[in-house]
Amino acid sequence: ILAAGQGKRMHSAQPKVLQPVGGKAMIVHLLETLQTLAPTRSAVIYGHQGEQLRACIAPAWPQLRWIAQTEQRGTGHAVRMALDEIAQAELVLILYGDTPLVRAETLQRLLDAARHNGFALLTAVADNPFGYGRIVRDAAGEMTAIVEEKDASDAERAIREINTGMMAVKSEYLARYLPQLQDDNAAGEFYLTDVIALHVAAGWRVVTVPATDTAETLGINTRAQQAQAEAVWRQRQAQALLAAGVTLIDPARIDVHGTVSAGHDVVIEANVVLKGTVRLGDNVYIESGCVLDNCTIASGARIYSHSRLEHCEVGANAQVGPFARLRPKTVLAEGVRIGNFVETKAAHVGRGSKVNHLSYIGDATLGSAVNIGAGTITCNYDGANK
Repeated sequence: ILAAGQGKRMHSAQPKVLQPVGGKAMIVHLLETLQTLAPTRSAVIYGHQGEQLRACIAPAWPQLRWIAQTEQRGTGHAVRMALDEIAQAELVLILYGDTPLVRAETLQRLLDAARHNGFALLTAVADNPFGYGRIVRDAAGEMTAIVEEKDASDAERAIREINTGMMAVKSEYLARYLPQLQDDNAAGEFYLTDVIALHVAAGWRVVTVPATDTAETLGINTRAQQAQAEAVWRQRQAQALLAAGVTLIDPARIDVHGTVSAGHDVVIEANVVLKGTVRLGDNVYIESGCVLDNCTIASGARIYSHSRLEHCEVGANAQVGPFARLRPKTVLAEGVRIGNFVETKAAHVGRGSKVNHLSYIGDATLGSAVNIGAGTITCNYDGANK
C-alpha cells in the first residue's frame, strides 16, 4: 500500500490516508478489504507524517510491515523501497492508501488475471479523465503504455480510459524492471507505470481489468473528492439496508458510520446517523434527526425525533424522545418511557418506568413502574467531586 504522499490539497495537519470516509480512516477501509483476500504479507510504504500514520494504524494491525520512503521521488521509487518484501512473494498487489472504495471482488479479479498472465492493471473509463494517466493501446487493442497527464499530447489527453494505479504483478517482473526506471519526465520522478512499457518492450503482454464501478477507483486528494467518496459510501450503506428489508424513508439522507444489523420491519426516517455497532430489533422505528452510537435497540422500540443515544441499551417496546439524550451505560428495560429533554447516564431504568420530561437521571437504578416527575435530578456528585 502506497501511503507516502503529502496530501497538500487536503490542507490538514493529519496524514491524508487517515482522513475519514464513512467514519473510518481511508487506509483502514483498504486494510479491511485486503484482509478478506488473506494476503501472506502486507506492507505500507510511508513518508510524509509517517510516524503519525504508523502510531495510529500499527497497534490495530500488528502484522503490517512498514517501509519508509525518505525521499518523495515518485511511485516507482516508492515500490522500489519494498523490493526486499517483494522478493519474498510470488504475486504482488499494489494499492494506494487514498482509494477506500475499492471492493474485494474487484481486487480478486485483478489477482486472478495476474496469476494467469503475470501482469494485470485495473483500468476505468472516466467522464473527466483530467489528472489521470491515459491507457495507450496499439492497433490491435493491446495496451502498450500509460502516459501521465503532464507528459501527454493533446491526442493522448483525449483518451478516456485511465490508469487507476492498482495492479497485480509477478514479483520477478518488478524485481527486473524497477531498477531500470528513469526520471526523465516532466515531473522528474520515477513512475511505477513505466514498468508497463518495459514489460511490453520485452515482448510480454499486460492484461487490463476494467472496473465495473468507477467509484471504486476514486483517489482522494481534495476535500471535494472526500465528500464525493462519502456520498458513494452513504449510497452503498443505504442500498445494503434496503436489501436487508429496512424501510428508509429517504435513502439519500442516512449516514452509516459503522455496522448495522436490523430485524424485520424496521423503519428509519431521514437524517439519521448510525455510528459504530448498532443493532435494531424487529419493528423498531427511528424518527428523523436521531444519532445512534453503538446502541442496541430491542424489538418494538421507538426513538422519537432528534434524540441522541450513545453506548446504551433500549428494551423492547420502550419509547425515547423527542429531544432526549441517553449517555453511556444507560440500560432501559421493556416498556420504559424517556420523554423530551431528559438526559440519562449510567442509569438502569426498570420495566415500565417513566421519566417523561425535563430530568437528569445519572448514576441511578430505578425499579419497575417508577414515575419520575419533571425537574428531577439524580447524580453521584457532591458539588465538587464526581
